[in-house]
Amino acid sequence: MAAITRRDFLGYSAGAVAATAFTAGRTGHAALVRPRATDVRTLGNTGIQCSYLGIGTGIRGSGPGITRLTLELTGNAIVELLEYAYAQGVTYFDLADRYGSHHHARLALNRSVPRDKVMLLSKVWSREATQVKNDVERFREELDTDCIDVVLLHCLRQGEEDWPETLKPAMDALADAKAKGHIKAHGVSCHILPALERVADEPWCDVALVRINPFNVNMDGPVEKIVPIMQRMHDAGKGVLGMKILGEGAPEVVAKMDESLRFAADLKCLDAMTIGFMSKTELDDVVTRLENVSTARS
Repeated sequence: MAAITRRDFLGYSAGAVAATAFTAGRTGHAALVRPRATDVRTLGNTGIQCSYLGIGTGIRGSGPGITRLTLELTGNAIVELLEYAYAQGVTYFDLADRYGSHHHARLALNRSVPRDKVMLLSKVWSREATQVKNDVERFREELDTDCIDVVLLHCLRQGEEDWPETLKPAMDALADAKAKGHIKAHGVSCHILPALERVADEPWCDVALVRINPFNVNMDGPVEKIVPIMQRMHDAGKGVLGMKILGEGAPEVVAKMDESLRFAADLKCLDAMTIGFMSKTELDDVVTRLENVSTARS
């Protein structure tokens, strides 16, 4: 008999968990309802699927191509980290032009990661329509792929509160790329509350990347305001992705990592989340913690 890989084991375990949850419901015990890191999730009405946990590549970015990953790890180490994430069942790669991570993702795809098994999400920094169009074409070349799953307008910030009106040309450029099959979905990454509040009512937006944790660290507003907005997005059929789950590595949030992960796992309006990792050990730790959270009683 062929050896069972971790990926096979996780697949077999999914059926066991589903059966356990069904039985628990019949017997009166608590059902397993919180997602695990490798559970397959669908982003709103897009039909796009990925693992609940994604691997981020823009840890504390400070400029084009400058992140903790690029400053502290060699290029090959970054590629190996992406390959390792996939081997553990993580199929959501969170990329951006600003992070300089397309090159590393391409190498991982060319070496060992099947393109059709992962969701590639990237982000455009430009707001000018022609540049957005050119950027998407460049992204496809850099990633060596015909189609990128999700492309977002990166980091909506102060002065872009009315983005559905003011950024319409850039949005149209992404819509054109989607119509041509060059991307599957488009949306926004928000860094101010007014921009976030516009997402649910904007038909163009397929997916939104939202800063969320229970401690209000590096977020766009207090959690009691953010969660209802996320729920409205979810109810409108948007794919809702979480970032800053660990407060961008803020010590006070990392110290309460289990609490933050449990909070995220209990959000029914959150489809998936991205966390940046500097090592295989860090990734393994979060995967294990999410496993523990998923099996813990409420």
